[in-house]
Amino acid sequence: RQLEERTAKDQMAEGLDQFLLRHLGFFNVTPNSPGYMMRLRAPACVLTADQMRMLATCAEDYAGGYSHVTTRGSLQLREIQPRSVIDLISTLESAALTAQGTGADSARNLTVTPSAGFDPDELIDMTPQTKRLSTRILRTRELQGIPRKFNISFDNAGRLSCLSDTNDIGFLAVLVEPNDQGVDPGLWCRIALGGITGHKDFARDTGLICRPEETVDVAEAMLRVFVEHGGRTNRNKARLKYLLEKQGVDWFIERSQEKLDSFGSGITLTRLGIAQDRPRTPIDRQAHIGVHEQRQNGFSYIGVALELGRLSSAQMRVLADVATKYGAGDIRLTVWQNALIPHISNDHVDAACRDIEAAGMFTRASAFAAGAVACTGKWGCKLAGAYTKQDALDLVRYLEARHTLDTPINNIHLTGCKNSCAQHYIGDIGLMG
Repeated sequence: RQLEERTAKDQMAEGLDQFLLRHLGFFNVTPNSPGYMMRLRAPACVLTADQMRMLATCAEDYAGGYSHVTTRGSLQLREIQPRSVIDLISTLESAALTAQGTGADSARNLTVTPSAGFDPDELIDMTPQTKRLSTRILRTRELQGIPRKFNISFDNAGRLSCLSDTNDIGFLAVLVEPNDQGVDPGLWCRIALGGITGHKDFARDTGLICRPEETVDVAEAMLRVFVEHGGRTNRNKARLKYLLEKQGVDWFIERSQEKLDSFGSGITLTRLGIAQDRPRTPIDRQAHIGVHEQRQNGFSYIGVALELGRLSSAQMRVLADVATKYGAGDIRLTVWQNALIPHISNDHVDAACRDIEAAGMFTRASAFAAGAVACTGKWGCKLAGAYTKQDALDLVRYLEARHTLDTPINNIHLTGCKNSCAQHYIGDIGLMG
């Protein structure tokens, strides 16, 4: 109510109003990008075509007429004026979307392998688990003390990856072979903990496995342990890695098991060496760009290359139209700042590609363009020390004009500061402003 009264006057007060804005997903004004930025919550990185059309209208009516795909597979809108905040929130709610918690404390957008449900080699579609956990976090008061950079992912072990080793908590589907360890063979999820690439560390296998249907309860137990014991006074160390270093992995696992027992879940975290897993399908680092066959016979998905994640409102509508006309109304966003449109009949692939390319997007890209990732940079972030979007675009065009590689460099990451929103540490080449 206080926020609505302020926006009616086209003014924003400091203090409580700013806290409310962050909790609702809106960030403060930055000098080079006037207005507020809103980061959408898109659990499992999934949007429907109708939602994308609505977001295109929101970009025009309430923001700067464009959006950016983020490195967590969601969308950002920018240049939102204070008077538009309430209308934008209401419009998002009408389309079953929210930005709640993305500007304050709450886990960042929860990711799943972007080809989940149609990857030819996946072991399981973990989209339902991802969405369930996201809803549980948003609807549980005790879980609102999670740092906004806290990352959780679910990997289906298919041809594409969701970079689970960069996450605080990662669940990786595995097939356990017959063994003498007393563990039933079959489908399990291996648990990795402590990834924080901005601090030069990857998630490590804990030796623990759980069933896919248990992952949501296991994640909640671990989140509750972190909220109760994790340090929050130093923002640079407010991540799971530092609690693990302070207390030890075994301590953390014991506390998590105690939480599971207190839930009455009946879940026991199981230890099993990684040597008992069937080897994973090789990851195709270019499978998020171009036309690729699905596991459903006669259908393909198209990976759409964007210019460092930027989408005009017109391009947003084209993606929605292509997904509706040729597909099943399904759009996936990726951590590489591009989009996938699945379930396209092979007979319609060429027509869909023509429509995409006519709108200034691409279904083929050089290794330089396909692997370029950049954060917002100094243009839209007060912490950044470089104009990373423009620098990345200039770099890609320079390299494309001069070099063709037999063995491509797949990832060049440019991040504006040590917070590493563009995860410079995992790039084949990483640059930090």
